[in-house]
Amino acid sequence: MALPRPTPAKRKKAQRIGELLDEHFPDPEIPLDHQDPFTFLCAVLLSAQTTDKKVNQVTPALFTRAPTPEAMAALEVAEIQGYIREVGLAPTKAKHLKAMAALLVERHGGIVPQDIDALEALPGVGHKTASVVMVQAFGVPTFPVDTHIHRLAERWGLSDGKNVERTEADLKALFPEEEWNRRHLQIIYFGRKFCPARGHDIDACPICTWAMAPSRRKSG
Repeated sequence: MALPRPTPAKRKKAQRIGELLDEHFPDPEIPLDHQDPFTFLCAVLLSAQTTDKKVNQVTPALFTRAPTPEAMAALEVAEIQGYIREVGLAPTKAKHLKAMAALLVERHGGIVPQDIDALEALPGVGHKTASVVMVQAFGVPTFPVDTHIHRLAERWGLSDGKNVERTEADLKALFPEEEWNRRHLQIIYFGRKFCPARGHDIDACPICTWAMAPSRRKSG
């Protein structure tokens, strides 16, 4: 998708939001524990529809048992599921972990590819997961958009909320490429602390108090 051309007003808003994000979360850490690109890929795959905290609770034992694609591919799905049973969608994710590891061995010599198309071709790895791996494991500029970032971008008037693809393009156009990695993490952390989906106190939010459109404020 071609990047849109934001208005000067929207660019100014994004700049101010960026300054506030830097103020509150100047050095955001990657929330998923990992040792290398493979364990990080596994952790990101597991994080869908569950919390990072829960993922970090189950992965140490899993990664001790299967720290490499070869070791993961050699496990039975039932054994993988046993390690991750407390994570949402565990049966499906266990199948994906085994199949993903097997394909890494078969196609890539057991190495996680630094290529977003190759990552997206792996079982259980969608565009968001691939983007997270590219930027956080390899430092390649991308702007991963999950449901939380999608929601906040619309809430703050940075995107129209039509779909995550549009939101990704809008955010890439609004923030300089060298900021994409930290902005992705900062927005996640900001949403958790100040801007939740439910029970949101607009007047206590450092960004929504001024960035949210009046019509959006009335609708909550």
